[in-house]
Amino acid sequence: MRAVDIITAKRDGQELTTAEIDWLISSLTRGEIPDYQMAAWLMAVYFRGMSSRETADLTRSMVASGRHLDLSAIGAFVADKHSTGGVGDKTTLVLAPLVAAAGVPMAKMSGRGLGYSGGTLDKLESIKGFRCELSIDEFVEGVKRIGLVVASQTPDMAPADGKLYALRDVTGTVESLPLIASSIMSKKIAAGANGVVLDVKVGRGAFMKTMDDARALAVAMRNIGESVGLKVRAVLSGMDQPLGFAVGNALEVREAVETLKGEGPQDLLEVVYIIGANLLEMAGKVRSLEEGAEMLRARLESGAGLAKFIEFIENQGGDPAFVDNIALLPTAPVQTDLLSVERGYLAALDAETIGKASVEIGAGRRKKGEQIDHAVGFVLRAKLGDRVDIGQSLATIHAAREQSADESKAALMEAFRIVPDPFQPPPVVIDVVA
Repeated sequence: MRAVDIITAKRDGQELTTAEIDWLISSLTRGEIPDYQMAAWLMAVYFRGMSSRETADLTRSMVASGRHLDLSAIGAFVADKHSTGGVGDKTTLVLAPLVAAAGVPMAKMSGRGLGYSGGTLDKLESIKGFRCELSIDEFVEGVKRIGLVVASQTPDMAPADGKLYALRDVTGTVESLPLIASSIMSKKIAAGANGVVLDVKVGRGAFMKTMDDARALAVAMRNIGESVGLKVRAVLSGMDQPLGFAVGNALEVREAVETLKGEGPQDLLEVVYIIGANLLEMAGKVRSLEEGAEMLRARLESGAGLAKFIEFIENQGGDPAFVDNIALLPTAPVQTDLLSVERGYLAALDAETIGKASVEIGAGRRKKGEQIDHAVGFVLRAKLGDRVDIGQSLATIHAAREQSADESKAALMEAFRIVPDPFQPPPVVIDVVA
């Protein structure tokens, strides 16, 4: 086979064979195809798309490019969860301990943030001593022993995806549904879980801006999972405003701890309960989503979820002392409030604007490998539909310098829109694709 023939076929809208896709991905993994040819193929896919069968074949080929974990020794069902990215999304930090405390092992490989979409690993690295990079043996042993590990993906898992993503990032081909779906699912399949719930974010602060795009991505990923025997469900959740109140790594860890202590925001808990209930039902632990949500609620109220969180932190080298003394987390030296200049009801709280402001203040990164400041970010003081008065705090800015705080005030103010009449906020959980 020749790469140019496969490029030409896709350019002309033809459906590639399984053998052609396998050859292309295996040749890429071995370094036998130059970047310029793979870039051309990616652009052809961007414009021509891929069928469901092609997308599933591409995913399987990327899984086959590296190591595929076998977690069968851990138990009959091992769960995983993935979010397509959002602002203030600390769901994993609350969800995973609760699900594990309910008796379903969670084996999750996560990523770091890029742009205004925060990464779970960045949040966890706010914790003194916490180790995200584990060997495969450490990963498996941790899940087996305490039922919960969240770690970075090892380089030998789906390496073809890493090569493709690096090219997509610099060739304008990131926004391709089959490429997004195969990238996410290749890593989920390689990680070895039996079932996964995908939190597909939709709205201003999400990668998918419309319901049609979010649903199409959810269906594509579900179909890929089914093609390899992986149980997959997708929760469509709103991201027009940040999830919870905290945006920024250590600030989000603090909010997660508060949530596990029973003092968390309701929108975060709603997402946690629906994703967790689906995982428990898929695992055969409960007979209904209502029963699953109640089981998770009981683990929260009893403190079992917080205890599992502490056990998880200790297992990966972190010092859990911050759970009882939140001041031990990184703290920004400058804290100042953004005050409302209007009276009325909050009708817009633009997650994308807030997310971009968090990058500018240092909580996120503009490019891979860039250093971040774990202490900085924002704590919102109002959410959609809330009544606000003149002089009331809309958000507390946590910054490294006064200048950064002042610059953030101007940027953040653009995210808020206040109207005179009461405003009904949209639902947090929109739908479930099962």
